[in-house]
Amino acid sequence: MRLFNALLLSGTLLASAAQAGTPIGYPLPLHIGGRVAPVGADPAQGYIHQWPGTYFEGRFKGKEISLRLNDKTNILNVYVDGQKVQTVNRPGEGDIVLGPFADTEHTIRIEKLTESASSSAQFTGLFVADADDVRPAPEPSPRRIEFIGDSYTVGYGNTSSTRTCPGDQVWATTNTQAAFGPVTAKHFKADYRVNAISGRGIVRNYNGGEGLPLPQAYPNALNLTGPGLTVTASPVSDDWNPQVIVIGLGANDFTTPLHGGEVWTTRDELHSDYEQTYVAFVQSLRGKYPGAYFILMATDQANGEILSEVKKVLATLRASGESRIDFLPMNGLSFGGCDWHPTTADDTQVANSLIGFLEARPEIWDNQ
Repeated sequence: MRLFNALLLSGTLLASAAQAGTPIGYPLPLHIGGRVAPVGADPAQGYIHQWPGTYFEGRFKGKEISLRLNDKTNILNVYVDGQKVQTVNRPGEGDIVLGPFADTEHTIRIEKLTESASSSAQFTGLFVADADDVRPAPEPSPRRIEFIGDSYTVGYGNTSSTRTCPGDQVWATTNTQAAFGPVTAKHFKADYRVNAISGRGIVRNYNGGEGLPLPQAYPNALNLTGPGLTVTASPVSDDWNPQVIVIGLGANDFTTPLHGGEVWTTRDELHSDYEQTYVAFVQSLRGKYPGAYFILMATDQANGEILSEVKKVLATLRASGESRIDFLPMNGLSFGGCDWHPTTADDTQVANSLIGFLEARPEIWDNQ
């Protein structure tokens, strides 16, 4: 029995079936990039996500496929066989029927572009009308790379043509998939995770703002903002084991002056806390991923304070016996995006630096 209306093949949102909870077909097995939390034991219930850069991949045979979402937060790009077929903008709850395609086998990929650290969204799944059209999920890549950072890693406002971004323009012009992390990963055909939140630092958020600093938010699959949030989804255990971990944190710790009422009364106290916490964070990641190669990155902003502090962290880690670690600068950027953030051209420049570094050390990918 056909469960999809053949007249609705242009990406139209069909709310009735999803809202009523009625079956809409057979779910595809998924390959998922990024950190998500399952809604329930049944894969057809889908996944909740907050971290940026998340993507979902499946394979099917046939002329059409249904994308089921409950997402009032994000912009998503849909690719079939490597070609973009749809951009979905805050779709809400319902089904989007895609097609018609040639009656052959296809690969479909859904990429999240926007940042939603304070709002969760549900990717319910990809469904076909006939069980015979279900194909196994795409194989994971043998190469895996993780990016940990702040708004620069998120790609905050990176597609904007102006530094002034009123209203929701920052949200609308943020494209994590065009940021340096995914650009680097796609060059190597690697799977990737982007664990980044705008405005967060190692110990201090931008201008002393509230919220969980990145090392504190990092263990959570959901509830990334804080403070005082009850974590309703514990860290999701999986087999993620990156060969490369790129960390870019420090801009929010140091680009604004200290204010009265903060826990640090002097810059020296902030430096000491930053260095100790950063070292401990890397060491905790080393315990989790013993074979990973760490790349620490920093811009030349704040009169070199960020770069200087990251290099101190690097020196401390090396002195403690850490050998699989290095530093790459993020210098000479235009910062022409929203609120003086990197542009996609800047992202390409940073990605090229990372790509050159990794191509010169192909053995890094051999470590598991």
